[in-house]
Amino acid sequence: MAKVTVDGVEVEVPNGASVLQACEAAGKEIPRFCYHERLSVAGNCRMCLVEVEKAPKPVASCAYPVMDGMKVFTDTPVVRNARRGVMEFLLINHPLDCPICDQGGECDLQDQAMGYGRDVSRFSETKRAVKDKNIGPLVKTVMTRCIQCTRCIRFATEVAGVPDLGATGRGETMEVGTYVEKALGSELSGNLIDICPVGALTSRPYAFTARPWELTKTDSIDVLDATGVPIRIDTRGAEVLRIVPRQDDDVNEEWMGDRGRFSFDGLKRRRLDRPWIRRDGKLVPATWPEAMAEIAKRFTGRVGAVVGDTTDAEAIFALREMLARIPGAQMDCRQDGAAIDTTHRAYYSFNSGIAGIEEADRLLIIGSNPRLEAPVINARVRKAVLAGLRVAYVGPQMDLTYGAQRVELDTDFLVGAVKPMVILGRGALARPDGAAVLARAWELAAPTAEWNGFNLLHSFGGQVAALDLGFTGGDARAMATGAVDALWLLGADALDVKPGIFVVYQGHHGDAGAARADVVLPGAAYTEKDGTWVNTEGRVQRAFAAVAPPGEAREDWKIIRAASAALNVTLPFDTIQALRAAHPLFNTLGLIRTPLPPAPPAAGAISAEPFRLPITNYWQAEPIGRASPTMAECARALTPALAAE
Repeated sequence: MAKVTVDGVEVEVPNGASVLQACEAAGKEIPRFCYHERLSVAGNCRMCLVEVEKAPKPVASCAYPVMDGMKVFTDTPVVRNARRGVMEFLLINHPLDCPICDQGGECDLQDQAMGYGRDVSRFSETKRAVKDKNIGPLVKTVMTRCIQCTRCIRFATEVAGVPDLGATGRGETMEVGTYVEKALGSELSGNLIDICPVGALTSRPYAFTARPWELTKTDSIDVLDATGVPIRIDTRGAEVLRIVPRQDDDVNEEWMGDRGRFSFDGLKRRRLDRPWIRRDGKLVPATWPEAMAEIAKRFTGRVGAVVGDTTDAEAIFALREMLARIPGAQMDCRQDGAAIDTTHRAYYSFNSGIAGIEEADRLLIIGSNPRLEAPVINARVRKAVLAGLRVAYVGPQMDLTYGAQRVELDTDFLVGAVKPMVILGRGALARPDGAAVLARAWELAAPTAEWNGFNLLHSFGGQVAALDLGFTGGDARAMATGAVDALWLLGADALDVKPGIFVVYQGHHGDAGAARADVVLPGAAYTEKDGTWVNTEGRVQRAFAAVAPPGEAREDWKIIRAASAALNVTLPFDTIQALRAAHPLFNTLGLIRTPLPPAPPAAGAISAEPFRLPITNYWQAEPIGRASPTMAECARALTPALAAE
């Protein structure tokens, strides 16, 4: 540790830390544009200048290492004049776009020009203009505003692993772009908007829509994949206008996948906003009492239910409790037929934790493409690879954005690893030999009480909660092919239900499940209800309603509560607080650690059938994405760039 004095305040920082980090440890604010905590140091904006005792001139604090006994001064006349000069140069060619710029109100350049710049400019020559670049349907560019901080270049290269961005030219002619005009082939491209300190990179779908002070901000969780990224939903009136990530170093750091960020326009298209009943082969509008009467009349005999992949835990629990009061009712949450062993939570959890990826020394990925199934987790793997993690995978040839060796399932790749790690995809379990694959993956991970490197990577945000709540015991595919007379689909759209089965579909989009239904009950999307979700590592997270459901749609647990009364099996709770009090899952927020269980039982031989990936079209993997025009445009423009080779 080095002792450094910053404006008279003595602090201790690790050897090798920068002066900027020492200043922050002392509580001093240092302006910066190019420096970012999660990117390599560039040192090219020079806004972070400070004085160091005995140094002949101001130094760039982001790139200057501390030394024991160093004295730093952050607010002297020399420092103030230096920063004003730097700001004056940064603004030489910057256009006065603030009234029409989407970054207005959230712009680092605005804030720091006010706080550290001078109030006049001495530059009177003609400003230069730079042609805008087309880098895809998600990120809008206004490159005349670019101050060449190179954050975008470093993010694309270091975090996203897609080195498409770079600088061409020198001096006055330097431009940031993609060399040859093309769409940026990354599923993390929306993060460029967050890290750009000016208005050069903004959201194309959000362009000219609203100002930040007009928006109501609500904390929520991205449930469109199983990472559990904390998000903030920005709304105006009854419409979602923007979704951005919140920071959580244990989950997402500060990144977010593009589907969760940009598919919100699918929330207002193809929505179910009133009940429907099938009459003479056609769905016709109905009232809630009519829909409940139809359910009471026909949801009889051998009944079952299947829950979908993005359903909240409250609705799953309510449906489970309703079915528990109906003799012989079957239930399942595995539309994909995955052979998941639910006898112990560790068999279906990401046991090492997302942050634990950085502790492993070797990683084997089986039947999964994390880049398409969980882009933020894939970025964490890439971060670990840059620090020395070695990766191999079993499955089809694919580009994971980092170097990885393709091996077979009988590999000895993990032999000798100190902290071996296996990521097993759900697609690897949706095979006739899925149970044997799970047992083999556990054997390869060789979990111990000190380090459990067995990790099941789920695909969507509602899958783990359904397993935690015990919504199992039946066979979803068997129910869909005739094992029941009546089937309740709670947001389940991936089943081909046999004709003759009475189907109740409860969900928020007119997707495949609604098209097959005999009764349609309009539910609420994840942005429209208070709910609990559990991510792939077993982290219990709470989301809050940002807008009201459209039309006559209702929160899902309330619909099930009403249906239970119609079926004469009335549930014993009338409020969400009473529902949550009925199960311990709702009373524990955060990561739930599980003790090490015995190895899962061996289940036969593993076939030579090649592994198939559960998601090949990242952009349209669930109903909201399939309803989104933005995601449809991305699928047309970008799917080839992300597809397996």
